[in-house]
Amino acid sequence: MEKLAAVVLSLPFGMIFSLTGILINIIQAACFLIIWPLSKNTYRRIVGAVTEIFFLVMIFLVNWLAGLEVHLHTDLETYESIGKENALVMPNHICDADVLMMWVLAERFNCLRGARMVMKKSSKYLPIYGWANWFNGAVFLDRNWAKDEGKLKSSFQELKDFPGSFWLTIFVEGTRMTPGKLLAAQEFAVSKGLPAPKNVLIPRTKGFVSAVQYMRPFVSAVYDVTVAVPKGHPIPSVKRFLKRQPSVVHFHIKRYATKGLPESDEGVAQWCKDRFVVKDAMLEEFRANDTFEGKEIRDFRIPPKKSLIVH
Repeated sequence: MEKLAAVVLSLPFGMIFSLTGILINIIQAACFLIIWPLSKNTYRRIVGAVTEIFFLVMIFLVNWLAGLEVHLHTDLETYESIGKENALVMPNHICDADVLMMWVLAERFNCLRGARMVMKKSSKYLPIYGWANWFNGAVFLDRNWAKDEGKLKSSFQELKDFPGSFWLTIFVEGTRMTPGKLLAAQEFAVSKGLPAPKNVLIPRTKGFVSAVQYMRPFVSAVYDVTVAVPKGHPIPSVKRFLKRQPSVVHFHIKRYATKGLPESDEGVAQWCKDRFVVKDAMLEEFRANDTFEGKEIRDFRIPPKKSLIVH
């Protein structure tokens, strides 16, 4: 009975998602065939505006149907910079809904149109969702450095003349957290004489290093995002959202200027690893206190230009 109720509740959203998504894919494909050969930036502006509608449909599911409760913890300098500059976003990967939650965060700061993701290649072939992201300039990886290195470099360079500011989110752990993957990460850390993590996986730094080194001239900052769920609350998931079950999530964001990062590849890699050691300690403290240290911004919605679906 519960499964039937979940299906019935998700049907209206499924219809909206499918009809809107198919229409958006058709518009994106037409723009790719007609406008892209004439003007890359005109294509980006039009497709960005169209894709934003698709993202807003997804955010409608998370915000209104499922009632996601979001808390933000950051300092004033970071808060005043978010959404006003090009940035790399480096969150921990806790669940299958992380992409959706990063879109929610981007929408709150009125920079959803510039939100880009580094995603696994298999996502590209998913109708509607994968195609929408491909047309919109997402970066898809094989998770094989020999194949991905050149692809990443060309994708990063494509963003150099991006019209407007953008976020590029990289899940440097490479996969979402599960008990089995955490155990494997702990065993690997012990074998290498590294600190054994309790709440994160060990980052795979090659892609992050490439992003920093190639985009440092036109990307102002790295946003180190730590995502946490309070005790007694379930981990968010796409399934929970579809079943209209509420979730609570806390974001801690710290801005680091790219000009302040180490110059060498090895230095950037070690900086990333060090940040995940700190992130792990922060999450351990969050588990004890159900909050992050520092200021919580209770109302952090930047007035959006348009969002009739969400509001």
